[in-house]
This record gives sequence, C-alpha cells and structure tokens, in this order.
Amino acid sequence: MRPEPLTRRQIQRLLLLGLLCTAGWLASVLVGHHVDCGPVLHRFGLAGHILALVLSFGTILVVDWLGLLWLLGKVEMHASGKLEAAAKPLIWGGLALLLASGALIDPDLTNPVTVVKLVCVLVLMLNGLSIAPAMHRLLALPPHTRFSELTRGLRLRLMVALTVSQARWWTAVLIGLINSTLRRWTGA
Repeated sequence: MRPEPLTRRQIQRLLLLGLLCTAGWLASVLVGHHVDCGPVLHRFGLAGHILALVLSFGTILVVDWLGLLWLLGKVEMHASGKLEAAAKPLIWGGLALLLASGALIDPDLTNPVTVVKLVCVLVLMLNGLSIAPAMHRLLALPPHTRFSELTRGLRLRLMVALTVSQARWWTAVLIGLINSTLRRWTGA
C-alpha cells in the first residue's frame, strides 16, 4: 500500500512552519549575539533554558521511548502516536522557551562548538516538522500494525527521523553542558 502524496496545501504549511522555525531560531541567535543582557538576565535566561530543556527534551525522550517499545512489539502503534500528539505543545513550547532563553545566555558565536550546538537546534526543529506527514500516515494504519509491516520507505523515514532527533538533542545538550561548565571554571 503506497502512501498518498502530500497535498500542495500540506507542503505549503510545512514550508511556512519551517520558515517560522528558522526565523525564530535566527532571531534568537542574533539577539543573543548582539544584545548584552547583563548578569542578572543571564542567570534568569540560564534557569529558563534548563527548565525548557527538561520540558522539551524530557518529553521527546518519553515519546521516543514509547516508539521504541512499539518497534519491539511491546505496545500498540497508536499508543506512541497518541502520546506524540498530546506531547506536541510541551515539545514545541519547550523549544520556543529554549530559543527565548537562549537569547539571554550570550552564545559565543566565535566558538565553533557553540555554532554546532545552534545548528543542531535548528536541525532538530526542522526534523520535528518533517516527520509530521509520516506520523499521519502511521496513525492512519490499523492499531495492531507492526513496524516490520510498514513500507520500507516509511520504516526508513521513521528511523532517520529518530536518529537525527536523538543525535541532535544529545549533541546540543552535551555542548551546552560543556560550555556552561567551562564558563563557570574560567569565570567568563
């Protein structure tokens, strides 16, 4: 069974959301680089950044864990999809807060590792948007559908999205932790 292609309207919506994500990311990076928020706002920004990370990445981990359980045949496919649909506001709200708070913590754009972190954040947002059509196709299938019963293309798309998501999240988190620790140690 071949999945239905995306409609022109769906493609336009995804492109618009992608542009909005990119614009929000770029605004956060530019404000963070050009505006000195001072030490007090930096502390509030860092606290908000950590809370947003827990909110969005924590939710992603739970959704991906349930997806892995489905892949292993431990839960029905729709359990993961329903959780993902319910979790979207937490994930995207956390990402929005990450962008807003990230602008307050003075990212060092001269540091290539920081630039890698920032690019990871943009990629994971765009990846999150790009997986939506595959999730709709997945949820249109019967609840007892197993991973092995999906088309090769859909299986590949889901695995690529999961890999990109986890790799970018963990890279961004580890770079943020290292940067924050180094700032504290060097007094910067």
